[in-house]
Amino acid sequence: MTSPPSMKSSARSGSTWWLTPNLFPADSASGFPETSPRQPVRHDTRFFVLHAWLPLAAFAVLAFASMALHGDQWLADRLYAWQGHRWSLRHAFLTEDVIHLLGRDLSTMAWLGVLAAWIVARSRDSLTALRRPLAYLALATLLSTALVAWVKTWSNMDCPWDLLGYGGERPYIGLFAMRPIGLSRGACFPAGHSSGGYAWLALYFFLLVVRPQWRWLGLVVGGGLGLLFGISQQLRGAHFLSHDVWTAGICWATALLAYLLFLRRAASA
Repeated sequence: MTSPPSMKSSARSGSTWWLTPNLFPADSASGFPETSPRQPVRHDTRFFVLHAWLPLAAFAVLAFASMALHGDQWLADRLYAWQGHRWSLRHAFLTEDVIHLLGRDLSTMAWLGVLAAWIVARSRDSLTALRRPLAYLALATLLSTALVAWVKTWSNMDCPWDLLGYGGERPYIGLFAMRPIGLSRGACFPAGHSSGGYAWLALYFFLLVVRPQWRWLGLVVGGGLGLLFGISQQLRGAHFLSHDVWTAGICWATALLAYLLFLRRAASA
C-alpha cells in the first residue's frame, strides 16, 4: 500500500500542485479512457461523438429550424410585438450600456488577463505546465472572435431592425439568396457581440486539461455568457436567433480544433 505524496516535498519543489495540469484525466465521462500516468490519453470514438458529432447534430437542427423553418422570423415577430411593435430595448441601459458595451469590455479584459497569466507562467518555472494551456485559451478565444468578424465581412445579411416589418426599410434576404443590385450590403451575420461570450467555450477544453473535474464549469461560463449576450442583442433587434446559432457553432468548432492541434500533443506526451 503506497502512502500519499508528502506535502513537504511539494513545498520544497516550489510546485503549485493545485494548478498543475492533469494531462491524464481518468474520468471516463470526459470521453477519455482511464489511463495510468505512463499511458498516453487516446482520443477515441467516444470523445469525438461527445465533442464533435453531437454538437454538430445540435447545430444542424437549430440552424435548420431557425432558417429553413423560419424560426428567426417567428421569434423576432414575438419579441417585436412584445415591445409594442418597436425595439424599445434597443437603447435601454441594461441591454445597451451594461450587457452590450460593458460586457464587450469585460470580455476583452478577461482575454488580456489570460494573456497576462501566460506571460507570468513563462517567467516562473513552477508554472511551466500551465504555459501551453494558457496559450491555447488565449489563441482559441482570439481565433473564435476573429473568425466570426471575418465571416461578417462577406456574409451580407441585415439586422432585424433594418428590415421591413421590424421598423426598417429593407427586404429580408436569406443567407444564400442573391442580393438585389443597388441594395447596400448588410453586416449582421453571424452575431459578433455574442462571440465575446461563446469564445469562452474554450474554457471547457482548457479545464479538461488543467482540471478535468471543473470542465463543465467552463462550458457553463462560455455558454452562459454567449446566451446572455445573444438574447440581449435579439431583444434589441440587432440579430436573429440563427445569427447566434452560427456564432456558437463557429466558436465551439474553433475551440475543439485548436484543442486537437494545440493541446492534444501535450495530453499524449
